[in-house]
Amino acid sequence: MGGIRCNCFNEKTVHGFNEKGFEHTIAVYYNRKVIHMLAGGVSAIVVPFVYTTPILPLVFATLLAVFIYIPHRTGKLMNWFQVCENCYEVSFAVMWGAVLTLGWFFSGGNFWFGVLPALFMAFGDAITGVVRNLIYKRRTKSWYGNLAMASVSIPIGAILGPMGLISGLIASVIEHFEFGPIDDNITVPVVTLTLLLIVNYFLPGFLSF
Repeated sequence: MGGIRCNCFNEKTVHGFNEKGFEHTIAVYYNRKVIHMLAGGVSAIVVPFVYTTPILPLVFATLLAVFIYIPHRTGKLMNWFQVCENCYEVSFAVMWGAVLTLGWFFSGGNFWFGVLPALFMAFGDAITGVVRNLIYKRRTKSWYGNLAMASVSIPIGAILGPMGLISGLIASVIEHFEFGPIDDNITVPVVTLTLLLIVNYFLPGFLSF
C-alpha cells in the first residue's frame, strides 16, 4: 500500500524539475485520476446490480493489485500512470476490493455500505487531484481540492441518506491528511466505511437504503 517498497528507477523522476519531466508528472497524475473514476468509480456502481456476493469483485481487485505492483518490484513501470515515488495505485486496488467485501459482510449483504466509500475514493479523490493539478501543477494537499471533493462526495453520499451526506463531508476532510505510509486511498474508505457501519448498528434511522 502506501508503505510498499518500490524498487523502480525512473529517469523522469530523477530529472523531475526540468520542463519535460514536470509535464510528464502532471500528465501521469491526470491519467491516474481518470483511472480512479473509470476503473474504480464506474465499476463500483455496477457491482450491486451485477453481483450477489463480493467474491468475484474481490478476486478481480486482488489480481489487479498484483498486476500493477509487479512493475514497481521489477523497475519496469507503466510510465503513463505509474511513478517511482509511490505505489498508491496499488493501495487503491486493494482497498477497493476490501471495502466492498467488508461493507457487504458487516451490513448483512448490502453492497452500498462498501460501494459508497469506494465512490468517495474514486470520484471524490479524483476531483481533488484534478483541481490541485490545475492550481499547483504537482501532487500536493490543498483545501481547494477538498472543497471540490466535498461538492462531489456529499451528493453521492445521499445514496445512504443523512448519514451518507455526512460521511461524504468527513471523507472530504480526511482526504487532506496522510499519516506516514498510510495514504488517502486507505484513510478515506476505512474511516467512512467504519462510520457507516457504526451508525447502521446504533442509529440505523440515519441511513436509508
